[in-house]
Amino acid sequence: MVKGNVLMVCLGNICRSPLAHGIFEHLSKEFSITVDSAGTASYHIGNPPDPRSIKLAMNQGIDISNQRARQFTRSDFDLFDHIFAMDRQNLRNVLKLSQSETESNKVKLLLINEEVEDPYYGGDQGFEIVYNKIEKASKDILDSWKQ
Repeated sequence: MVKGNVLMVCLGNICRSPLAHGIFEHLSKEFSITVDSAGTASYHIGNPPDPRSIKLAMNQGIDISNQRARQFTRSDFDLFDHIFAMDRQNLRNVLKLSQSETESNKVKLLLINEEVEDPYYGGDQGFEIVYNKIEKASKDILDSWKQ
């Protein structure tokens, strides 16, 4: 995988993708890339990340409190080289908006054969599981860029 600008996508852009945005940005400081996040739904546009995501990230030295939810748009295909969806439903939602093979090829699950489940309706433990999955996937991607 060739390095490039990264967009993390989940449903509402308040739990998983803000964490992924913060984790990937934190781990990729040696690369000159842009990292952002978006949701496929418009439920939370303009809202900060879920307080549980903010707290968990802060405990790891990552401040995501200034992020604001936004919805994925067609222009994101032009702005980002890699678009990582947290689950298959959001992968399908993004792919429905693509208009070319080049655009479709930018879109992948963050975890190749696994989903990052939505922790929104659960407790803190779900957020920790999500954090660990995202951190591992991010490290794997960045390690592939170093080769």
